[in-house]
Amino acid sequence: MLTTVFTKTLRDQRRSLLGWSIGIAGTVALMAAIWPSFADMDIDAMMAEYPEDLKEAFNITDLSTGVGYLNAELFSFMIPIMFIVFAVGRGGRLVAGEEEDGTLETLATLPLTRTRVLLEKAAALVVGIGVLTIVLWASLVLGSAVVDMGIGPLEALNGALAMFCFGLEFGLIALAVSAGTGRRALAVGVTSAVAGLSYLLFLMGRLVDAFEPYLVLSPFHQALSEGPLGPDLPPIMATMVATGLVALVASVPVFHHRDLAT
Repeated sequence: MLTTVFTKTLRDQRRSLLGWSIGIAGTVALMAAIWPSFADMDIDAMMAEYPEDLKEAFNITDLSTGVGYLNAELFSFMIPIMFIVFAVGRGGRLVAGEEEDGTLETLATLPLTRTRVLLEKAAALVVGIGVLTIVLWASLVLGSAVVDMGIGPLEALNGALAMFCFGLEFGLIALAVSAGTGRRALAVGVTSAVAGLSYLLFLMGRLVDAFEPYLVLSPFHQALSEGPLGPDLPPIMATMVATGLVALVASVPVFHHRDLAT
């Protein structure tokens, strides 16, 4: 009984996880397949033609290496957005989706506390994001080995862990709003707006001097400031985990006292 909610939630998201895993692996494979032809170009001349603002905004530092190439072409936008969409969609649905479908009220009648229900759903969300993280890491390692991109397992792991923390923060925020309001659309909308504003702050902080002091507040900066593919894992990434956990903990008493029948 204690694992019913957790295992059921994992089972319910298995098809979604499979689809997203294929999407992430396919995206990495596509970018890796482009690398050999890209590496044959005159990288120095290409870099000279990039506007400085563009290089700053999209983390374009050294396109002559596999790490620099994927940091700019894959991790500056594409992979973070994929993790956000998955995490926010799942987080917004786990409580509010079932409540709107009329199944959560029945679940609440089981001999489990609401806190236990919410935490088991959160655990299932974390596992789901973790699965995509493993798929991302394996795809990076395999893609690098096949086309000789020179990306080591540790560099790939750091990049994958950055995306795990990134997805975890927004996923738990979406789950917290979902549990606190019982409205799936509101949970997804609010969290998506937070993500959008975070990305805007990230861009403005890199392009406009007046916004630079606030850059540290953006999860995009927290996840991407050091690559994220690279030899080190920035300590600032712990901020994303802490923010997500704080949002989840704050939602527990609200969810506990809400009338699920309304």
